[in-house]
Amino acid sequence: MGWNRLEHSHDPEDIRQRLAEDPNPSYLRDAILGGIDGCVTTVAVIASVAGAGLPGMIAFVLGIASLIADAFSMGVSNYQAVKSDDDARDRLREQEERHIELDPEGEREEIRQIFGQKGFEGQTLDKIVETISANHRLWVNTMIQEEFGHPLSGPSPWKAATATFAVFIGVGLIPLLPFIAPFLAGMDMFIVSGIAAVISLFGIGWVKGLVLGMSRFRAGMETLAMGGGAALLAFLLGFVFEPMLGDLRVG
Repeated sequence: MGWNRLEHSHDPEDIRQRLAEDPNPSYLRDAILGGIDGCVTTVAVIASVAGAGLPGMIAFVLGIASLIADAFSMGVSNYQAVKSDDDARDRLREQEERHIELDPEGEREEIRQIFGQKGFEGQTLDKIVETISANHRLWVNTMIQEEFGHPLSGPSPWKAATATFAVFIGVGLIPLLPFIAPFLAGMDMFIVSGIAAVISLFGIGWVKGLVLGMSRFRAGMETLAMGGGAALLAFLLGFVFEPMLGDLRVG
C-alpha cells in the first residue's frame, strides 16, 4: 500500500506531537564538509610529496601538521558562519520588536500584504492579520520568517564546529596511517595511502547518498572525483617543482 512509503505518520495525534517538538537540526552538512576537506587536505600533501619524489615520512609529518592546522581553521570558520546566522536572527527580532512598538499599523499592513500575496483576501485576510497581530511573539516570528525568509532556529555553532573538526581529523588521518603501520613495511606507502584515500572519499559520498536518499554509487563517485582532482593537481605541482627541491638539496 502507498502509506508504507511515507516518511512519517499523518495520524492527527502524531502530527500534533511532531509539530510541537523543537526542530532537530542536521549536522550532516558539517560532517560531510569536514570529511571531504580533511581527506583532500592530506591527499594533496601526500600527492605533492610523491610528485616531488620525497620520502614517505615527510608526507606523514607534513600531512599531520597540515591536518591539525586546517581542522582547527575549518572548525573555527564553521563556528563563525553558523553563529552569524544566530546573530542575524537576533538582530531581526530586535528590529521587528522595535518596529511593532513604534509603528504597529505599518507592521499590520506588512502582514496584510504578505498574506495577500499568498492569495488570501476579504474577511479571511482580515482574520489572519487580526490573529497574528494579537500575539506579539507570533507577530515577530511571522515577520522574521515571511518578510526576511529567515528560519526561527538553526544548528548549534559549537556542535557544527565540533562535527566539522572531528570528522576532518578522523577522515584526514586515514591516508596518513599507512606511513606508520609496521605491518605494511616493504610496500609502496604512496600506493597504499592512495587506495585508503579512494576508499575514504567514496565512503563519504556513499554515506551522504544513504542519508539523503540519493544513489549511493553516484554520490560516492562524485565525492571521489572532487578529491581525486585535487590530488592530481597536487601531484602535478609537486612533479613540476621537484627540480627546485633538487637544487636546494645540492645547495
